[in-house]
Amino acid sequence: MSWHDLLELRVLGSTLDEWAIALIAVIVTLTVLPVVRSYVAARRRRRLEMHTEAPVAIQLAGLLIERTNRGFLWALALYLGLEQLTLPHRIERAGQVIVVLIFWFQVGTWAMAVVGFALDKRAHRRGPTAVDPTFAGSLNIIIFVSGLVVWTMALLLALDNLGFAIQPLLAGLGIGGIAVALAVQNVLSDLFASMSIAFDKPFILGDFLVIDAFEGTVEHIGVKSTRLRSISGEQIIMSNAELLKSRVRNYGRMMERRSAFVLNITYDTAPEILRAIPEEIRQIVQSQRHVRFDRCHLLNCAPVALQFEIVYFVLTSDYRVFADTQQAVNLAILELFRQRGIQFATPVLQPMPTRSESRRPEVAGVTRAVSRVE
Repeated sequence: MSWHDLLELRVLGSTLDEWAIALIAVIVTLTVLPVVRSYVAARRRRRLEMHTEAPVAIQLAGLLIERTNRGFLWALALYLGLEQLTLPHRIERAGQVIVVLIFWFQVGTWAMAVVGFALDKRAHRRGPTAVDPTFAGSLNIIIFVSGLVVWTMALLLALDNLGFAIQPLLAGLGIGGIAVALAVQNVLSDLFASMSIAFDKPFILGDFLVIDAFEGTVEHIGVKSTRLRSISGEQIIMSNAELLKSRVRNYGRMMERRSAFVLNITYDTAPEILRAIPEEIRQIVQSQRHVRFDRCHLLNCAPVALQFEIVYFVLTSDYRVFADTQQAVNLAILELFRQRGIQFATPVLQPMPTRSESRRPEVAGVTRAVSRVE
């Protein structure tokens, strides 16, 4: 048998020379592409270690090449090999199914990599090491919703490429989706509430919230629930739907703290001293750091005291700074009043009657009544 006759020999419907070309295509694909993938991945890792920024297009291309899995390379090699062969319909169909499923799985992986890349750029827009706190809490929710959309589209497109009629399937999913939505409406309400939190951002990670009788710092914003860490240490878990229905006080958005208090002074204080008190208290308050003085007035002449109302703002949301400032102001006012001889008015408490005293009028009244009867 000559070489020409040997090459014309058919195996599974294809000649040996066609098998040889297909084998060469497979070997070249599985040799060259993994080397390119490894080279790009290694170079990208070196860039990350050296903290050198490449153009966005190059970064994205390197990420997509690195996220190309080995199964896709095998599927690509199989596709190129099948293109060179003439095989029985069953074998060719099986090969097409494998190639299509792996291809759309890889497309979904690439799409999720693009989503992750875009979210990472958005989260680090203030710098490579600084994470935007207003966006960090929404990452899990956006990734979950994006994954749901991407993988659903990848599955439908794969079925369409395999020859399935997806229009009746979509109609069935619409009818079945209504039934599923009614069955899991609580879960869906939490999901939509989480999306509302992600886009509206009523609070972010690290904010201190007061929700009805609960209060704590936001630790995690999930798809179904939000977790708070209370002051006493325990974790509070609340569903997103119930959380958005409540009245939420977000102390994390506080820009400044207001201090308002009243000083009660005795009526025997001289008028010239009373006139000087607002200015002296203004000087005390303004001598503190991060403070904006608002007012000090003698507002009320109460039955037992003259009432001065003082209002000022501490220009930070830090409660420790607020408490330190309030303490310094109080101590300075006490020192001022001692120097001026100003007395604080205190309410006069009437002594509680003893048991014997409380009964005396009752006994005396009974005695008088008896004497009249006599």
